[in-house]
Amino acid sequence: MNPINIIIVDDHLLFSQALNGLVSNFDEFNVLKVLNNGKEVIDYISNNNQQPEIILMDIQMPIVNGIEATNWLKNNAPDIKVLALSMECDEVTILKMLRAGAKGYLLKDIHPNILRHALKEVYSNGFYYTENVTNTLLNSIQNAAPNNVSLKDRELEFLKLTVSERTYKEIAEVMCLSPKTIENYREALFEKLEVKTRIGLVLYAIKEKIVIL
Repeated sequence: MNPINIIIVDDHLLFSQALNGLVSNFDEFNVLKVLNNGKEVIDYISNNNQQPEIILMDIQMPIVNGIEATNWLKNNAPDIKVLALSMECDEVTILKMLRAGAKGYLLKDIHPNILRHALKEVYSNGFYYTENVTNTLLNSIQNAAPNNVSLKDRELEFLKLTVSERTYKEIAEVMCLSPKTIENYREALFEKLEVKTRIGLVLYAIKEKIVIL
């Protein structure tokens, strides 16, 4: 089997070089290129260079950040899978990266074995999310949907809207419901889908193809 080609994108030179050395030591993978920011990714792909299967993408970078670059890839090179690798662990950033098309989200302090496993999973299955993106955000996301889940039309409508950038208050306005009713929908879905956060709802919607990004 030919090695899986990887591009690393990170503006911190020491980290990117260390990551290059780490991934290059994984037998299954080959690092094609180490790039400094999203613009370099766009230029590399646009110039018809050898295409990677996976891009390990930092988020906070100059010129073109990881979210912008991932969104560009989704629209221009959708076969390339983006795996976010960042120090950013706030809910807003994670949601933005997922909406941009990232197939996974890892924090930079993960163990090398988890990184290797994540790369394999993204390549084979199309996505990978750790069970704990952070202690406060993603505490319980299942590998498969809970059995016998039946969602009502309004619950599906609410679930689709959670993937947007709207606040819960704005979702209430779109659905012509009170904030209290929206809160009840949210809590009901938390229980039904066995998740604890909005991130969990978003991941469920993506993984079950209720929302196609």
